[in-house]
Amino acid sequence: QLQLVESGGGLVQPGGSLRLSCAASGFTLDYYGIGWFRQAPGKEREGVSCISNSGGGTYYADSVKGRFTISRDNAKNTVYLQMNNLKPEDTAVYYCAAADFHTDLGEMRVADFGSWGQGTQVTVSS
Repeated sequence: QLQLVESGGGLVQPGGSLRLSCAASGFTLDYYGIGWFRQAPGKEREGVSCISNSGGGTYYADSVKGRFTISRDNAKNTVYLQMNNLKPEDTAVYYCAAADFHTDLGEMRVADFGSWGQGTQVTVSS
């Protein structure tokens, strides 16, 4: 059974940093692109960043470019999202999800991803 588990969320002040982790079990990430998504209360789930199965392709929403960095360690079966200079509008539940390696990740479409994790809360507040 494919499982993804997010961790690393928490409460941070504006301008602070967090690193989220997405650990996979039951399958190897080698053949999957991974996406990070977020959902704030009352809003639709939106794509934040994606990374191809090889790690050679990375994609970011305009709202996080220059602040967030996605990376993966296939040996550890884990994908990371380093979030710097956090803003209150980054507050949301963050989810990771897997997509088949041939998926076009550039659009970060929710419907293209399966095997979602349970989410981790990120709150940016002073």
